[in-house]
Amino acid sequence: MQDTLVALVVHQASVGDLEGNLAKTRHWTLRASAAGARVVCFPELNLTGYCHVAGIRELAQPLDGPLGDAMRTLAHESGVVVLAGMVERDGAGHFYASHLVAHPAGGLEVYRKLHLAPPECRCFTAGATAPLFSAAGITFGIQLCYDAHFPDLSTHMARNGADVIFVPHASPRLRPEEKHRSWMRHLPARAYDNGVYVLACNQVGENGNGLRFAGNALVIDPSGWVRQTWLEGEAGMLVTELRAADLHHVRSHPMRYFLPNRRTDLY
Repeated sequence: MQDTLVALVVHQASVGDLEGNLAKTRHWTLRASAAGARVVCFPELNLTGYCHVAGIRELAQPLDGPLGDAMRTLAHESGVVVLAGMVERDGAGHFYASHLVAHPAGGLEVYRKLHLAPPECRCFTAGATAPLFSAAGITFGIQLCYDAHFPDLSTHMARNGADVIFVPHASPRLRPEEKHRSWMRHLPARAYDNGVYVLACNQVGENGNGLRFAGNALVIDPSGWVRQTWLEGEAGMLVTELRAADLHHVRSHPMRYFLPNRRTDLY
């Protein structure tokens, strides 16, 4: 891992307002670039908006559709790796809650949500792989909201080489302080148990389809300590430095790095 500046964006995304959501994504990506960030991460389904009614499928596009092309162009123009969410439709007629990884050189990769929350099962197909991505000097995984409640996924990503796990959310209802307390029940454990950075961001405000989001972001280091938070309840951006020394501090210490001592012969 190399030292890397990363931006986490909190913004409002209206269901179906692709043009408006794209404009916000572009605005914050250019701000992240100006701040020196090499990676910018947006909330879950920020390009299409998030809801869990069947009509969300009408917004689905293939990866090589207009939204995918727009993310490739934005990454190229800004020089920033863009992590952004959309409803994806594949050639077999499956619909996914997907998060794109758009590279400045033109590549486009995708993570498809593995663990669907119960209300989402009527809208989406669960993904079938847990890929890792390499860009800007880091190896990272992506988990979408409900995914982070399943500890084995984080351990799987860490064992396969992840330095960082991004957790974009579309998590509604609670006020920022309440959502932060909810996150603190599980996200620090994902970082501490696995010796990885965990970075989360959430949508904010009304989605135009009956849901309201708290608008949080936080950065947790590989020791499980919270480094930065966004609790403003409005759109904004955290820029944080991910430091190789923090990872080394944990992984070079026999009592702080737990993964090598797992009893994989038993479980």
